[in-house]
Amino acid sequence: MNNCLLLSFATLALALPQASHAQQTSARTAAPLAAGSVAPAFKGKDAAGRPVELKQLLKKGPVVLYFYRGQWCPYCNKQLSQLQDSLQLLTAKGAQVVVITPETQENIGKTVEKTKAAFPIVQDRGFVIMTAYHTTFTVDEPTAKKYRGFGVDLRQANGAQEDVLPVPATYVIGCNGRIKFVYFNPDYKQRASVHRIAAAL
Repeated sequence: MNNCLLLSFATLALALPQASHAQQTSARTAAPLAAGSVAPAFKGKDAAGRPVELKQLLKKGPVVLYFYRGQWCPYCNKQLSQLQDSLQLLTAKGAQVVVITPETQENIGKTVEKTKAAFPIVQDRGFVIMTAYHTTFTVDEPTAKKYRGFGVDLRQANGAQEDVLPVPATYVIGCNGRIKFVYFNPDYKQRASVHRIAAAL
């Protein structure tokens, strides 16, 4: 319905070592947008090439905005699978779900295959949306090297020149365009449940 509230969550990696807070905030730094602030406008395309624009989505109801790291992250895959399985809990309240990732379209296809995701997943080229929502952080070289040791080359996975990831955050954006609820946790093992987001809505 028209109760527009913000979702919550966190997203990070595989059985990979967790970056320390200091590592996560070096170079590009991440910090949550405040509840009550105006949600930054964004445009993008989903995996099928269909346009996704916040302004148009909000005409239909509240938006739940998820950020995730990539198809290589088992915690992300588990979360998106659970989101797909319980999607009706959110859509029944008029909410629309949009997922943002830095990974390439090819890797988004792998994510869809693994999670059966039926909601739009938008590739954030140049980290524009991630930066607007303050989820972007630079992974330092020692950590990026450890990731590569596990077979995860972040630059290759994202088609980028930097080792950058989003803090797995979730924002619920009300129909008035303002952020109603935020879940922002650098610990990739901690995620807000779909039931918690549904309750927020």
